[in-house]
Amino acid sequence: MTVKELIATKGKDVVSIEADSTVEDAIRAMNHRKISALIVTEDGKTAGIFTERDVVRSYVASDGNPFNVMLVRETMTKDLIVAEPDDELCDTMSVMVQEGIRHLPVSSNGKIIGMLSIRDIVQTQIGSLRAEIHHLKDYITGRH
Repeated sequence: MTVKELIATKGKDVVSIEADSTVEDAIRAMNHRKISALIVTEDGKTAGIFTERDVVRSYVASDGNPFNVMLVRETMTKDLIVAEPDDELCDTMSVMVQEGIRHLPVSSNGKIIGMLSIRDIVQTQIGSLRAEIHHLKDYITGRH
């Protein structure tokens, strides 16, 4: 299965926040949408990603500053690793594991068109494995 096939079933909803927003704004947006990553934009362009891990890092680096004065731009992850629509899910999962990331933006022609989580990929892979096991059992028992 490819990334674009998963995005087609999962949906292309990408939630973003401006780089000049506060960390508190980002936390509230993630809580409200029940998500754990936001694309960060600046001047209409993708500037990075802000995740739950960035919340933890911002807290540790805060020196007592409250989240309502810390800016997302100061704590976001700037070096984005992205997937392309034609990437195979098994390759995408390998990249996420190797890089230690749980959220992967999907980029097409330089534009973010979706967001994958490791959970999305694992659930899809488990579903594929279950179907394969079912077919193999049918084949072995002669019920094909």
